[in-house]
Amino acid sequence: MPVPSGAGEPKAQELQAVSAASSVDTEETQEEPTDTNGTGQNVEMECGESSTNDIVVIDPDCAELDLNHGRIRQIQNLEPLTSIERLYLRWNLITKIENLDTLVTLKELELYDNQLTKIENLDALVNLEILDLSFNRIKHIEGLANLKSLKRLFLSSNKIDKIENLNHLENLELLELGDNKLRQIENLDGLTKLQYLYLGKNKITAISNLDSLTNLTCLSLQSNRLTKIENLSTLRELNELYLSENGITKIENLEENKKLETLDLAQNKIKAIENVEHLENLQEFWVSCNLHC
Repeated sequence: MPVPSGAGEPKAQELQAVSAASSVDTEETQEEPTDTNGTGQNVEMECGESSTNDIVVIDPDCAELDLNHGRIRQIQNLEPLTSIERLYLRWNLITKIENLDTLVTLKELELYDNQLTKIENLDALVNLEILDLSFNRIKHIEGLANLKSLKRLFLSSNKIDKIENLNHLENLELLELGDNKLRQIENLDGLTKLQYLYLGKNKITAISNLDSLTNLTCLSLQSNRLTKIENLSTLRELNELYLSENGITKIENLEENKKLETLDLAQNKIKAIENVEHLENLQEFWVSCNLHC
């Protein structure tokens, strides 16, 4: 998996809404809505600042709805969307997750870059597979107990100081917690299907508590406070390991990680290249800016 820029983290996928059927043009004049499907259930969504509000009309049968950059302050009036699967609300002014109880068909919810402080009111979204709450003001991981179908969870660039309340997410494949306030790796034992774990730009001092993540293929711990490579012996499926910008002094304890294809140890305090001869699958090996940088 390539390492894109942003928040010091490789991100697995940048999700974009492309459905013209559900696109919103807030520049159009506010004409009287027409009933396009004969149900009389057109959805009206208010966008914009209070002095220049735009009312947009949404097809209640749409599967994908893009309301990015809408200056939206509140999630509301979406109850008639009985077929919605993907809802994009990036780059808005939303302060609370609410009024989503009827959207039981939803598989993907993006609330990236809003003003959220709490994860809440998601219990009804039992089919949700992708949840992006990055770039908000969230302090605690909570309110996810009913999301048994969740596969990808993005929580980067928040104010989270503890990994908790995730063990019930048995189908989770990707967890992104980069750019938070974490000090240790913990409470991940139940995530046995996890393949991608991104913990860069935190304050983690040791690699630990990863033994049960035997399906992990990508681990990112860039820009932390690590001094030693350790406790990776059970991660035999690991393909990518990112440990740049730490305080590591020696390459060691990688004997069981024979499937490694990418190893990033740039910007550490390593004095010698050693203990990598057994990594026969290694394709990318970054050790620039060590010792003298």
